[in-house]
Amino acid sequence: MSIDRTDKWRAGQSVLLRDATVPTCMLDDETAPNNQDYCRLDILLRGGLIERIAAEINLQEGDDLCVVDMDGGMVWPTLVDMHTHLDKGHIWPRKPNPDGTFDGALTAVGEDRGENWTAEDVRARMDFSLRCAFAHGTGAIRTHLDSIPPQDSISWPVFEEMRQAWAGRIELQAAALFGIDMLQRDETFLKQIVERIAETGGVLGAVTYMIPELDQNLDEIFQAAIDTGLDLDFHVDETADPSARSLHHIAQAALRNGFEGKLVCGHCCSLARQEEEETNATLDLVAKAGIGIVSLPLCNMYLQDRVSGRTPRWRGVTLLHEMKQRGIEVAVASDNTRDPFYAYGDLDLVEVFREATRIIHLDHPIGNWPASIASTPGRMMSIPGRGWIKEGNPADLILFGARTWAELLSRPQSDRKVVRAGEQIDQTLPDYRELDYLMGAV
Repeated sequence: MSIDRTDKWRAGQSVLLRDATVPTCMLDDETAPNNQDYCRLDILLRGGLIERIAAEINLQEGDDLCVVDMDGGMVWPTLVDMHTHLDKGHIWPRKPNPDGTFDGALTAVGEDRGENWTAEDVRARMDFSLRCAFAHGTGAIRTHLDSIPPQDSISWPVFEEMRQAWAGRIELQAAALFGIDMLQRDETFLKQIVERIAETGGVLGAVTYMIPELDQNLDEIFQAAIDTGLDLDFHVDETADPSARSLHHIAQAALRNGFEGKLVCGHCCSLARQEEEETNATLDLVAKAGIGIVSLPLCNMYLQDRVSGRTPRWRGVTLLHEMKQRGIEVAVASDNTRDPFYAYGDLDLVEVFREATRIIHLDHPIGNWPASIASTPGRMMSIPGRGWIKEGNPADLILFGARTWAELLSRPQSDRKVVRAGEQIDQTLPDYRELDYLMGAV
């Protein structure tokens, strides 16, 4: 029996996705063909799992399953958004960025945090954001949490509530976010925040910049991470200033301290403003230290090189192509949504990849760039099963009508279908009006 691709199948029913196009980089090595960007396959879903993947799956007599003719439509795994800010999301209506600059964003967020970030407020906005991400097809998220006291005592417990409430739908991780100069201002801070992170199973992180104590502070953070077995995720050089070289210092610190955990650096914008000899030296160190890089193209293009009355001269993104050529793992992610750091966005990684392809030229060929929102961030977050279409994996998939990259990247794909544990979900997006009670006059 064949049904239209857009119809739902019965709850609990086994499903054969016939003639699906799957990006090769989203298949495990045993299934993927060589030297092809994508391939046509049949995918059998049974009992909430991907039971079989083959060029053609023959039906057995009396097999009660639904056959969905994909007619070449793409099938993706659910995606991995490894750099977000769920605690900041959707505050724009009550605290917009006055001029769209980075400094304007810092000031606006600081004011809003001090005035409004109660447990109720953070919880409601986090849940709203997660419902958006789930509807779009995201299966795992790492969020950075503003962790300067007293906010840490509010946001971290709320995050733990959300992680438990969303278990089985979105796998959640949290990373601490604070300016690295906090280590000078409060000698007890690092010990306290490390204890909080360790209790929650989170990730240690900081915003790094060129202060005189940078190397000393990095050593303190690396040693704290080593002592407690924590991974690290830094905000790095989010500026156009070519003298911002903290990525170089982080790579040196990782090697100097013999760090063996997962280490990720986000943004790294200033690298694209430096001389080639300097960037080569830094990238060689990054590769040697095993650092993964996550680029946030939408947010960085929004904030960087913004001067009133002048057209921006650069895109604000880091050197992903040069990194990838050195074997450095690279990912792209959403970053902020509807807050002073980025006025737009909806935690839709399909949108992020579409725009990243245009901004950073992740095409001609596409190659394995789609892995940058799937299996690559899954590995960087130590959840290696995420972002793959593989026999035995949960049947967590995104179904598209688009058959080629040109079709997929030309439209928003608002007609995609999201499948979790073998069943289509309700993809109704939450209405912004739900948050009006937190925003005041809108």
